Amino acid sequence: MSGTSLDGVDGVLVDFEPQRPRVLGHVSAAFPDSLKQEMLRLNTSGSDELHRAALAANALARVYADVLAQLLSACRMDASHVRAVGVHGQTVRHRPQLFDGIGYTLQLNQPALLAELAGIDVVADFRSRDVAAGGQGAPLVPPFHQAFFGQLHGITGVLNIGGISNVTMLNDDAPDQVIGFDCGPGNALMDAWCLTHTGAPYDDKGTWAAGGVVQGGLLERFLDEPFFARKPPKSTGRDLFNSQWLEGKLAGSSGLRAQDVQATLTELTARSCSDCVRLIAPSCERLIVCGGGALNLHLMQRLQKLLAGCAVTSSDAHGLPPLQVEAAAFAWLAKQCIDRKTASLKSVTGARGARILGAIYPA
Repeated sequence: MSGTSLDGVDGVLVDFEPQRPRVLGHVSAAFPDSLKQEMLRLNTSGSDELHRAALAANALARVYADVLAQLLSACRMDASHVRAVGVHGQTVRHRPQLFDGIGYTLQLNQPALLAELAGIDVVADFRSRDVAAGGQGAPLVPPFHQAFFGQLHGITGVLNIGGISNVTMLNDDAPDQVIGFDCGPGNALMDAWCLTHTGAPYDDKGTWAAGGVVQGGLLERFLDEPFFARKPPKSTGRDLFNSQWLEGKLAGSSGLRAQDVQATLTELTARSCSDCVRLIAPSCERLIVCGGGALNLHLMQRLQKLLAGCAVTSSDAHGLPPLQVEAAAFAWLAKQCIDRKTASLKSVTGARGARILGAIYPA
């Protein structure tokens, strides 16, 4: 898995034979800076996009292959013992239901090359079938959240804070009524601002933001974005929440300290996520946070403050470290495809019904 945060690739080896999925190993690798910058540039229109995107996809497949080789070596597992590799690819455009009523979602990927390099069946292209069925194509992780965390008693929220944040709401009294949707920006804006003003790729533990002062007027301008008022199903990405969006919101706000903007961006993520939890489940008993945002201690503290009465914890406390959850989810999606089982939920994406997701590239 490589998400919208663009901080690199996480690979996990998952055993699905037990009743509850079990992660056997985990490897992470950062993107080469040149590839990261090219993928960021491909989020917006530019010259010779088709050529550049094709070469970036080839480079991405090689990174995936390297992570896979490291993972198999670390787990002392031969490729012949792995049934399939689920690989999401790198989203560069996500515009469901727009333009012609269907829209599109585009992930840079080269699954055929990965199958060639790895010698293992590859499952990819998970989102497009849901979009074709009238859905948002995102988020796709709620069914996995249900499979892994659904045994907990009462009402449980699972909040994934990657580049974009999304929430899943589970209720053990109504296991068929899973709700999930994108909340808004997760780490993407915070990371970009931090890199520009400190040179660090992210705000480690949220320490820089914690030393700043939230600017109330600026926060309200952020929250005035119409996406936040839209009712689910809904999804978003860097098509909306990008540097141009932030610059537009900051227009006319000269004199602000960079650290105060970071504090306000962190509060935006905390507020937009907590508002979503309160909207769909005011009596939520626990919120399990995963993704890179779970490592931001200041952000976690703000979520707990805003969700008084709801226990906010890292997914680590429930048996799955935060940086493994999304990669494990796409392993699960690959298994569903191999087994010819549906993996989407109408209640989450708004599609006409559940669909089998993914395309298989045999080794």
